Amino acid sequence: MTEMPGGPVNEMPRDRRPAKCIRVLLAEDQGMMRGALALLLGLEADIEVVAQVGAGDRIVEAALLHRPDVALLDIELPGISGLDAAAELREQTPDCRVLILTTFGRPGYLRRAMEAGAAGFLVKDGPVEELAEAIRRVLAGETVVDPALAAAALGAGPNPLTARERDVLNASVDGATVADIAGRLHLSESTVRNYLSSAIGKTGARNRMEAMREARQQGWL
Repeated sequence: MTEMPGGPVNEMPRDRRPAKCIRVLLAEDQGMMRGALALLLGLEADIEVVAQVGAGDRIVEAALLHRPDVALLDIELPGISGLDAAAELREQTPDCRVLILTTFGRPGYLRRAMEAGAAGFLVKDGPVEELAEAIRRVLAGETVVDPALAAAALGAGPNPLTARERDVLNASVDGATVADIAGRLHLSESTVRNYLSSAIGKTGARNRMEAMREARQQGWL
């Protein structure tokens, strides 16, 4: 059993596994969900969960240590998001295939996941047998995407927000003032106001808080 900060990793007895198992890293912030997924995937004869983490900023560290074949990542994680971690994995461990598994089946998230180099995107309401098969397929070089979400993404269009507009919206949490945002992002206050105004217009919102909620709902942040 391998210990990582996110909790213990469940492994099947070695004599029940083939000589070459698919090594999986699991990133999920909810401990019960993480443990259940590790246990269920461990029942597959050809899959071995080699590490579990509960925060996004531990993913790359664990991947470099355990060298998984597939990284199974949630999106909303403490530290950094699974989408940001996927982009880092592409740079640090290019041989590791990334499969996003999330509660939030939003077209914007799917687009961002593909841009980050993910090989698959599934929502959590499917059976574990489908997840196991998706792991095998992405390792074989396929791209696996939930069909309904793929259709929705095609109809949704691209993310209208620029990287800087997303930055200022993300920095608007907890009622941050324009001065606070400017300080965090090393921008002038007038520049921050311009980005906020543009983001509000693009989301059809009345103010920046509504713009942030709408952007998150669409998966643009």
